[in-house]
Amino acid sequence: MVAAAIIGDQVGYLFGRKVGPALFKRPDSKLFKQENVEKAHEFFEKHGPKSLILARFVPIVRTFTPIIAGVSRMNYRSFITFNVIGGVLWGAGVTLLGASLGKIDFVHQHIEMILVGIVLISVVPIVIEYLRARSQSKKARAAEGGDHDVPGTPQ
Repeated sequence: MVAAAIIGDQVGYLFGRKVGPALFKRPDSKLFKQENVEKAHEFFEKHGPKSLILARFVPIVRTFTPIIAGVSRMNYRSFITFNVIGGVLWGAGVTLLGASLGKIDFVHQHIEMILVGIVLISVVPIVIEYLRARSQSKKARAAEGGDHDVPGTPQ
């Protein structure tokens, strides 16, 4: 699992380096959403090289971060270093954590409810981001004079 994680990000980096800026001009399709690339780019810009480690634990962002690192021409030595650290933490860490937690009787007896809880918790950042974007959109409309909060009128 560790090797697959490292190799996968390595391929992503090389792909991003090769494809470069054309990736940002590509239109949306069923498998490719420009919004996901932009979010990964913002994440990478905000967190720098450590984003390669952090992104391993963020669905969707994890897919695009190594590509963005390649597009951004991140220093290859830094990329390899953070890619290996992230791959080990993700691949071995999650596997070992699962094996350790599986030995605890409470976890073993309630695994379905724990998994449902994990899924619900992992959705929280998406909901927060959605609400934040919606709030910013409303503020922008209000600033433009387009949001009057008149009951019964479309917003």
